[in-house]
Amino acid sequence: MPKRRTIIIGAAGRDFHNFNTCYRDNPAYEVVAFTAAQIPDITDRKYPAALAGNLYPEGIPIYAQDDLERLIKEFDVDECVFSYSDINYNTVMNISAQVNAAGADFILLGPKNTMVKSVKPVIAVGAIRTGCGKGQTSRRVLEILAANGLKAISIRHPMPYGDLVAQKVQRFASIDDLAKHKCTIEEMEEYEPHITRGNIIYAGVDYEAILRAAENDPAGCDVILWDGGNNDFPFYQTDLMITVVDPHRPGHELAYYPGEVTLRLADVVVINKIDSADFENIQQVRSNIDRVAPRAVIVDAASTISVDKPEVIRGKRVLVIEDGPTLTHGEMKIGAGIVAARRFGAAEIIDPRPYAVGKIAETYHIYPNIGTLLPAMGYGEQQMKDLAATIERSECDSVIIATPIDLGRVIKINKPYTRVEYALQEIGHPDLKDVLAPFIEKIKSSGSV
Repeated sequence: MPKRRTIIIGAAGRDFHNFNTCYRDNPAYEVVAFTAAQIPDITDRKYPAALAGNLYPEGIPIYAQDDLERLIKEFDVDECVFSYSDINYNTVMNISAQVNAAGADFILLGPKNTMVKSVKPVIAVGAIRTGCGKGQTSRRVLEILAANGLKAISIRHPMPYGDLVAQKVQRFASIDDLAKHKCTIEEMEEYEPHITRGNIIYAGVDYEAILRAAENDPAGCDVILWDGGNNDFPFYQTDLMITVVDPHRPGHELAYYPGEVTLRLADVVVINKIDSADFENIQQVRSNIDRVAPRAVIVDAASTISVDKPEVIRGKRVLVIEDGPTLTHGEMKIGAGIVAARRFGAAEIIDPRPYAVGKIAETYHIYPNIGTLLPAMGYGEQQMKDLAATIERSECDSVIIATPIDLGRVIKINKPYTRVEYALQEIGHPDLKDVLAPFIEKIKSSGSV
């Protein structure tokens, strides 16, 4: 049988995992290319031979997704495997039509062929969109596990935008590790909140190797916590799946890939942000949960905010900076920074777009619906410089930083600023303590702790 010639359509994350689990050592297939989207400046490189296995001594080239039709014809491709997340169904099927019209099959891989089995119990936290509150939910789960004497090691969904060989397995236990691994702002936003709370978190490229390292972490490991990215489903077989939904985007839970998958897989659904969402939107989300995940336990929650310097907001013309991916492909129009500006009496939220330069201006061009928010884009050094320059040029009195990291630590901000922090607060019962109790009891009764 001739090998099936394959392109993996991705965004530097799920695509590499799908390759590693299904194609790397599979002689029935020849992966001729990856394509990349969503993330700036990740094309025109290779998935390296050191990670690609014996069948790919030259590595595998990575092209822009815009070249997909040409690549299908040029490489006589048999199938294209769609392998990235947070995409509306219309776009997914548009890409499918593009692939089919060019002559190839369109493939979506599922959990059976891509989930790796751990020797430790696994809790997974996912979401129906990026920006729902996965991070704060993961941190709340870790707090509960620690209070019950369990050592959890977190593993974060991949964001390997640099040297892929060097990023094969990454362990983050201190702030210094962020510099050691040359992290982007987007990576820091996910790792730093864990580190500052004393939690160890892993990430990288080869997620079976990462899992084995985490299971044997020198600090000890009783539980693996999968900290999902975008709205992807877990890379590991799970014992408890927690999915976070967002009533600020009602209906998205049934309209985005693979977010609906994470909802249908859920043992527990956290309806977050009910403190700032409209009642009708909350009820629409509840109805959709009942339709596709009727056996899931529902936990109501608020995303509570705190501000270290309220006087920087009150009566001021403020520039609001939010998490980049949440505003770009996450399509969020309101975040913790906007909520803080309103609650603490900002005189005006200024529009940063007239002041945007370089790659930040490009971001607004690619995502024209961001609105009067500044995305904290920092996938590379130039983007970080352009972010700092945009802040400096903005005609505001002060800055509200609503990213999960201390942005002033990594770029120069020449205006007064305050940080907004946010945490998950369950409302009523059942809460996360209730739903985790049987899981914790099972681990303790097994005698493995």
